[in-house]
Amino acid sequence: QAVQRQYSGGLLSVLWGEAGDLTTNRGISDMDFTWITLFIAAALFLGMVIFSEAGRRLKIAQLASDPDDAPRSVTMAEGAVFGLLGLIIAFTFAGAVTRFQDRRGLVTDEVNAIGTAYLRLDLLSPDTQPEMRDLFRRYLDLRLSTYLTARPDAATLTKLAETDVIQGEIWAKVMTGSLESEAHPDAGKLLLPALNDMFDIRTTRISVTQNHPPQIVYILLVGLSLVSAFLVGYGISNRRSHAWLHTAIMAFIMALTFFTIIDLEYPRLGFIRADAADQLLIDLRESMGEA
Repeated sequence: QAVQRQYSGGLLSVLWGEAGDLTTNRGISDMDFTWITLFIAAALFLGMVIFSEAGRRLKIAQLASDPDDAPRSVTMAEGAVFGLLGLIIAFTFAGAVTRFQDRRGLVTDEVNAIGTAYLRLDLLSPDTQPEMRDLFRRYLDLRLSTYLTARPDAATLTKLAETDVIQGEIWAKVMTGSLESEAHPDAGKLLLPALNDMFDIRTTRISVTQNHPPQIVYILLVGLSLVSAFLVGYGISNRRSHAWLHTAIMAFIMALTFFTIIDLEYPRLGFIRADAADQLLIDLRESMGEA
């Protein structure tokens, strides 16, 4: 129960791309996440269209009361808003892509760490090796199952707890096996650091997966998008009819960009996924054979 309380508030939200930020710390399905992000993008699109029309109508009302107040070119204040919006989009998008690549790269690092430790089991005595290799297979099976078939239920909590238990067993048995007379004299020096790297990469993956921009960044991005749409509508008020095509294109590009940023931030959900990198873990497991 203590282990379940530890994971239910932390790691479970990580497994689904830290989607707890959007769902009050409850894991959500791929389809739910996709619909949520599509709804947010659609709301942003609609909001920008509405704000653009509001800006245009406000300027038209001002012109009706004061015809001499003709539309003017972009002012320094408006240019600052547009520039700030572009800057935030650039940094947020670049950060999302970087974090996405880092998460995929950590899968490769974990494969290398597990593979290296597995090969160094040859340094142990022949009698100890079969049991250790079986523990490695079980450990890797749990790692794969956790990320490929994880669900927000008791079964996943059990897998997470079992992974910790197996880690402890592997470490304890290597400590004992490296001291046996038939083991290589440097078995402990070579195998223990490899195990340490193998266990540390698991914690690193959790930490990196939890790394997202603060929510205020998304709020600021949406807010600036709406303000920019208002300013655009305000600036094109000299047209006899609203330039719906231009407004729709601008709103669509902003909504698509926002959708892509969110999708990149949660690589276990949505359309843009990091699942392809898991094939390396699958290949490693196949190379270990069966017990």
